[in-house]
This record gives sequence, structure tokens and C-alpha cells, in this order.
Amino acid sequence: MGKISQGILGGFSGKVGSVIGGSWKGISYMRAKATSVSNPRTDGQVNQRTKFALVLSILKPITGFIRVGYKKYAIKQTAFNAAMSYILNNAVTGSYSDDYSIDFSKMLVSRGNLTGAVNAQATSANGVVTLTWDDNSGSGTATQTDKALIVVLNPTRAESVFDAGGNQRGFGTEDISVPADWAGENVEVFLGFITADGKEVANSVYLGSLTAA
Repeated sequence: MGKISQGILGGFSGKVGSVIGGSWKGISYMRAKATSVSNPRTDGQVNQRTKFALVLSILKPITGFIRVGYKKYAIKQTAFNAAMSYILNNAVTGSYSDDYSIDFSKMLVSRGNLTGAVNAQATSANGVVTLTWDDNSGSGTATQTDKALIVVLNPTRAESVFDAGGNQRGFGTEDISVPADWAGENVEVFLGFITADGKEVANSVYLGSLTAA
């Protein structure tokens, strides 16, 4: 029960219905009583939590890479949160929590306005993933000194290997070693570029799913 201490027009302390009154530094205040929600589990909330957990499991293994790949979008948020938002909104498929999955072809591990890779491919042999691409220097904002941004992701293990400053665009190829115990497992491969001064980043290109060999 609330108590009025200074007449009908004064402030009050305690609770009256859904309103709580009190005083702070001599100033009377009123606020609405907080609604008590204990672990809400509506369909919409469950679906959103499931999506969030799925994207988080994909991004955690490449957290260090995302700091570089999404650096241009780390404005009033972290690069990781920017990546979470993009992938949640663009790369999650399915209608209900029990059939959500990631469409890796729509996932970007790097984002920016730098001209991206052209005719890029990936193969795997002898514990190495080999990426190749055309030297498209001079096209748009591409230059020979741009450095490759490479991710090889093993979603099953929630592990990755990546290079956030690889070979130059003009070199046209790079080898990246993967753990021996990945042999026979599927990996997802992405390629982007970053300028030599680290200021501009290209949208990554998805090079497909490979069986690590």
C-alpha cells in the first residue's frame, strides 16, 4: 500500500496498483511496476533464439577474422554484432526453429566497397585448400597490392582456419593448410580482399563446399 506524506497533492511512497512511488534526493517520483516475465517461450521468441544460436555457432570460430572483415560496419556496434545482424537477416533459411540452416552462398564474412574477387575457385588435396582467382587489378577499385581475406570453415566441428592478410591480388593464388583430422569432412570456403593499408574491404565471395582431403 502506498503512503502519502504531504497531503493529497504530495508525493507518495510504496505501491498503488501498477504504480510505484518514491523519493530520490528529495525529489518525488513515480514509475510503472515492471512486468514479470520468466523465461518467455512464445513461438516467435523460440524461433529468434534458435536463429541467434545458429548464427553464433557459425561466427564464433571466425571471431578474429570478423573484426577485420566487418571493420567498416563497426559503427555504434561491434564488428561481430554487425556480422550477426547481416547473417541473421540474409543467410538463415527455414520457417521454424527445427529446420533453420545457414545458406552459405548468402553469407558474407567480409563486407565493403572494395572491388571483389573474380573467377575464384577452391580445391583441396593433401591437407591443403588451394584458392585461385583472376588478377582483376585496375577494375573498379581493385589494385595488385590488395591482400586476400580467406576463411575455411568447418561447421560440424565449429572450427576454422583463416588468413586476414594473405597473398596479394596480383599473385592470383594461395594455399592454406587445414588440420589433418578434418580429412573427409565438409568445409566452406570464402575469399575477400582488403587494401594494403587496411582501410577498405571487399564483399567476400563464397567458393563452395569442399571435402577436405
